[in-house]
Amino acid sequence: MEKNKAYLAMLFIQFVYAGMALLSKAAISKGMNPYVFVVYRQVFASIALSPFAFFDRLTLSSTLYYVAMNNTSATFAAASTNTIPAITFIMAVIIRVESFSIKHVHGLAKILGSIVSLCGAIIFALVKGHPLDFMNHSSSSQTDQVHSKGDFIKGPIMMLSANIAWSLWLILQGFIVKQYPAKFRLTTLQCFFSCIQSAIFAVAMDRNPSTWKLGWDIHLLSVAYCGVIVTGVCYWVQVCSIEEKGPVFTAMFTPLALIITAICSALLWKETLYWGSVGGTILLVVGLYSVLWGKNRESLEEKRHEKGEAILEETRLECIIKH
Repeated sequence: MEKNKAYLAMLFIQFVYAGMALLSKAAISKGMNPYVFVVYRQVFASIALSPFAFFDRLTLSSTLYYVAMNNTSATFAAASTNTIPAITFIMAVIIRVESFSIKHVHGLAKILGSIVSLCGAIIFALVKGHPLDFMNHSSSSQTDQVHSKGDFIKGPIMMLSANIAWSLWLILQGFIVKQYPAKFRLTTLQCFFSCIQSAIFAVAMDRNPSTWKLGWDIHLLSVAYCGVIVTGVCYWVQVCSIEEKGPVFTAMFTPLALIITAICSALLWKETLYWGSVGGTILLVVGLYSVLWGKNRESLEEKRHEKGEAILEETRLECIIKH
């Protein structure tokens, strides 16, 4: 158990993320205002994290994510998150936080992987093809109803925008943590201020008091789950996994959330799966692992180079002492 705890932890996290996509989609499909959903999620997250803050995301991204749920599916929401590593890499290169070289295999792997991953997301969103018949769903499924009242462009574009905002937040976090290393306190403050911003935005978009009502239903369950479990529990588990196995190991489990969400959506919410979605998913996974492989290979070469320089420096010092 001790040997495999990191693997079990990452499996747990992917199941939690899949549950987030499923429950939030169910709550919004049942009529919950997505702007209000964001506010309540940040409230629960702030309350859950505040006790830990004394011991030691993200308004735009969250709002776009849940508003996009009105025009897309839980499966696509899970699939689109696989573009975050590639988007983060592209943005990091642009602002010169990340470097690459086309003269090395790992540099080409990161570039091609980013392109393939983004192409996979586009194909997943826009190319439907024939439906998979093994589920035998009727044409009146939940997904078909959602797409009939929305369009196939608005949801994916908003979801992609949410991922871009999240990627930018990840990059900025690298600078912020260096200046403010109290991670729990930092996260609590971010959730608190995000709650305030989300509340102002929600009131501006919808002033009907009834939209803020929470009962003992899927709405309360969904916001509590996303706030406490996703933001609270998964934060600790993910940090521990990164500390033990590194970020590459952690990121490699991301596609599992897509697979879990797709299967559960088909079984529980009667979402229709298409062959185009299967092709897009394959490209997403291939592109993601290409980026991760290139990043891991680059890290190994940097460590080898640093070790070689250390040996040379040690040899040089020995020669100086002898002479």
